[in-house]
Amino acid sequence: MLENSNVRLRAPEPDDLELLYTWENDPDVWRVSSTRGPISRLALKNHIKHASLDIYQTKQLRLMIELQADPPQTVGVADLFHFDPFHQRAEVGLLIGSPQHRGKGLASSTLDLLQNYCFGFLGLRQLYCNIASSNERCVQLFLGHGFELVGEKRMWLRTSSGWDGELLLQRINPHPNGERRDYISS
Repeated sequence: MLENSNVRLRAPEPDDLELLYTWENDPDVWRVSSTRGPISRLALKNHIKHASLDIYQTKQLRLMIELQADPPQTVGVADLFHFDPFHQRAEVGLLIGSPQHRGKGLASSTLDLLQNYCFGFLGLRQLYCNIASSNERCVQLFLGHGFELVGEKRMWLRTSSGWDGELLLQRINPHPNGERRDYISS
């Protein structure tokens, strides 16, 4: 299991369909993602159906973020995408779905688990993310977890209020000799 004292990461289940449908079709989420329009339940159902395929096949992995509570509550998603096993890298995306769960350290706990999994188990050399310049909270989250700002694409994202830049952040594996760490629990 990928878990710590705050959250558990698990594969998507059919019961997650409506929650994913809500998050994927929220225009506020589109603002901080590359989504540009609605996603159907059928498309999400197919995505969940294929979620059990190996990351080496699909080049992506979606994990549901669950609160360590009784009963567990699903609060978001963690994505690894643009997975490149040859270059040993993947892009990271995180979403804490509802505003009442944001700002409570859940994204931070999730990012800790993802890094341990990617660097420890998958043996990746690097992780990276692209974040809108105006998304200061997200930028600070990644900077606080060892990511470095390595570039900026100016006027990259068109928004309802004009143009925004996009920052490229990168984290190189702190164990460059391929040293594997225990990723299961922390």
